[in-house]
Amino acid sequence: MIKKFEIKSHDGPGRIGKLDGEMTPRLFFRDELKIAPSEGSAHNIDCEIAEFNVSETLKLAEENVDECDVAVIQGSKYIDLRVECLKGLEEIGYNGFIIANGDALLTNFRDLVEVIISLKKEAKKSSYFIFPFAELSFMPILAYMGIDGFLTDAANYYSYLNVLQTPTKAYDLNTYAIYENISQKDLEKKNLENMEFVIKEIHAHMKNRSLRNLVEERSTTTPQNISTLKILDRDYMDYLLEYTQLF
Repeated sequence: MIKKFEIKSHDGPGRIGKLDGEMTPRLFFRDELKIAPSEGSAHNIDCEIAEFNVSETLKLAEENVDECDVAVIQGSKYIDLRVECLKGLEEIGYNGFIIANGDALLTNFRDLVEVIISLKKEAKKSSYFIFPFAELSFMPILAYMGIDGFLTDAANYYSYLNVLQTPTKAYDLNTYAIYENISQKDLEKKNLENMEFVIKEIHAHMKNRSLRNLVEERSTTTPQNISTLKILDRDYMDYLLEYTQLF
């Protein structure tokens, strides 16, 4: 059940596309996706376990290809297994992918960069990538690297942790009493509204060819953000420049 994904333009590796009549990068609600079952695992596990999980993921994805349109890329911290999983899923017939262990990758920014760029380099141009559990301040740099969508599960996930997500900072409301006695449902709503705002921000900057400016601005918000950008600039400049406009 492949969905047609069209790339309309680039701003660096980031791309504006069209999927189901909607512009990407975009937000995805889990209930609108038909996600193939997969064999998940932690990010930092033994290679043998990760190999088994990739094998099982491919088997489950093939068994459900007629009913599903999105598959999960497993492989834990092993780049070769992530790429193997991607290629196997593409051969089965998928072109929409969720990158597993998104929350762990956000705390291992070297792995984050290597996983995303390795997958992007090996993927077909018609494939699109969805990132789960993204912090809002990280969304611009993820889009800059080529991520095409974000699961809205993140709004619920952070509300469960009593964390308010804003475009520049994550606030633990147990420490920063910005909203006192706010319900989890209302906090989830605010987090989702802020996710929608950041997507609009990303679109506006992409259309103006200024996404890199937004990325640099957000890089000052957390040590993880600046470290991710430094790794990108130091180790992957050719990748960044491939689609960058020259003025």
